[in-house]
Amino acid sequence: MKRSFDLLLALIASIILIVPIVIVSLLVRFTSIGPIIYWSDRVGRCNKIFRMPKFRTMRIDTPAVATHLLPDPKKFLTPVGSFLRKSSLDELPQLWSIIVGDMSFVGPRPALFNQDDLVALRTEYGVDQLLPGLTGWAQINGRDELPIPEKVKLDVDYLHQRSFFLDIKIIFLTFLKVVRRDGITH
Repeated sequence: MKRSFDLLLALIASIILIVPIVIVSLLVRFTSIGPIIYWSDRVGRCNKIFRMPKFRTMRIDTPAVATHLLPDPKKFLTPVGSFLRKSSLDELPQLWSIIVGDMSFVGPRPALFNQDDLVALRTEYGVDQLLPGLTGWAQINGRDELPIPEKVKLDVDYLHQRSFFLDIKIIFLTFLKVVRRDGITH
């Protein structure tokens, strides 16, 4: 049922959001050099690597590490990068990952391929068995501000409590967080 819900919601969202997707594509294209979409190697279910698309918010010479590990992340942002991140519009291409089955709407956010500490903790607690999500329990309870052990604890809580109604609650609360720009550092 979760897969059917994800597919249906992703297709509906893609149709409804086609105009913002086109506008953001044009903004990225005309304000910086490089591709519109950045394909990031991410860790999926069972620690399988998949390619996750995002609208590119960083310059093409940015090192492939988590943003919080960059010495001065702001210097790598494109002219529209900060706005896209704060508004979460950079996440729109992930609807594709949901449609093809690499992601779900709700689950732990997919780790970068080189976030060994996060991947190891999630594997230790069985969180790696979940399909990663566009949003998740940790996202609505701290987003970028959470240290990895706290993030994994929330992922484990979701693993044990997950249900259709919890997913609906998380999607609703995510919408509120995005509108309020809560918990965004860059």
